[in-house]
Amino acid sequence: MNPERKKTFFARRASRLSAAALAVAVLGGCASVSPDGGTADVQALVAGKTGTVDARLAPQDTPAAQAAVAELLKAPVDAESAVRIALLNNASLRGSLATLGVSDALRVQAGTLPNPHFSIARLRMGDEVEIERMLTFNLVGLLTLPWKYQWQTQQHELAKLQAAQDVIRLAAHTRKAWITAVAAQQTAVYMRDAKEAAEAGDELARRMARVGNWSKLRQAREQLTLSDATAQLARAEQAAFSARERLTRLMGLWGAQANFRLAERLPDLPKDVTPMTDIEARALRERLDVRSAMAESRYVAEQMGFTRVTGYVDGMSIGLIRNSVFDNDAGTKASNRGVELELPLPLFDWGGARNARARAVYLQSAARVQETAVNARSEAREAYFAYRTAYDLARHYRDDVVPLRKFIGEEMLLRYNGMLASTWDLLADSRAQVMAVNSAIEAQRDFWLAETDLQTALTGTSPGAIAGATASAVGGGGDAAAGH
Repeated sequence: MNPERKKTFFARRASRLSAAALAVAVLGGCASVSPDGGTADVQALVAGKTGTVDARLAPQDTPAAQAAVAELLKAPVDAESAVRIALLNNASLRGSLATLGVSDALRVQAGTLPNPHFSIARLRMGDEVEIERMLTFNLVGLLTLPWKYQWQTQQHELAKLQAAQDVIRLAAHTRKAWITAVAAQQTAVYMRDAKEAAEAGDELARRMARVGNWSKLRQAREQLTLSDATAQLARAEQAAFSARERLTRLMGLWGAQANFRLAERLPDLPKDVTPMTDIEARALRERLDVRSAMAESRYVAEQMGFTRVTGYVDGMSIGLIRNSVFDNDAGTKASNRGVELELPLPLFDWGGARNARARAVYLQSAARVQETAVNARSEAREAYFAYRTAYDLARHYRDDVVPLRKFIGEEMLLRYNGMLASTWDLLADSRAQVMAVNSAIEAQRDFWLAETDLQTALTGTSPGAIAGATASAVGGGGDAAAGH
């Protein structure tokens, strides 16, 4: 090939490579960072899955979010307002949404052209000086750029599903913390009534023992009753304080905000529960952890195919070369242009281990899909059974136990007024009535906790961690606040 045709050939080749690089650059330039990092998509995913609360997320601590929180705190905090405050003000959720922003940035970066490498060398041989310049492109990186962008986009979709699950978990945690705090507050109020009744009995016993109408043994028994009531009140107040602080942490409140007012009592039980016959199908259809596991398995399968294709040529690169040779004695200059293709030789690594790893990762993801589906079906059945049982128990206390205790108390008062019952009988019945009301509060609390678990198991994610966290928060309250 003569020098002129050779020069034309290399010029055309360089022009084609430049055109290909420009096309890929246009493709990569289409990607841009979302203004909200995908928060709007997360809100769409959790719509209808956080109870009756419209999930409005605040990725940053803005004056508008703080103003909304301050407005909600003006009234006694109910379950819905507690969840709204947590979604606006919880720092951990903001961190999760920030992680979503990181994923979005990685998605955009994956669609950006890899930087070319430029190298320059100066060689001298006698009176000749050669300057070599080379611009190198990662050819595999250029050719696989659309796939990498697609794969990272899929990873971003998984991140959205994970962030949506974080939102649902926070909403469920907050709702259950509110239920526990209000129930513990009610229990502490009734335990104060029980202590007051025990104090009255103890005072009367001391007076009767002083005039010789009671023995020291009977007086000691009344003192023991007062001591037990005092200990139960202390445990109830500790449980109420701990439950309130847990709710405060979930809502992200501090300083003067921590002095918020809680609603005085739990909501009334619904008139009836709606039978559900398709709970397993609904859980598989609507739960985000099932969707996330299935999407991850699908993406891993696509990645395994890409690994098999590029396993041998993952280091291939192409470079444009221009050499200039200066002859100082002759005063001449010569230039050469060319293309260099660098390709690794698979002498030792034929990609077998890489392909085996990809296949193992795919089998791992497929097993995770099966495990998630089995767990979702089982958790839905378990949550519904717990929901029905808790409702039946709460209604039993509301309709049978508490009315009977009230009737017995009224009859005991009539007998006391007619001098057919003693003061001690009246005080003992008063204490029994207080304990019955506390048991009814616990049953009502357990129903609303079970209702939250059911909604989470059907439409959100696994309620297991939520239930465990709530039990640890409620536990330690003794008889006054039994754990769920």
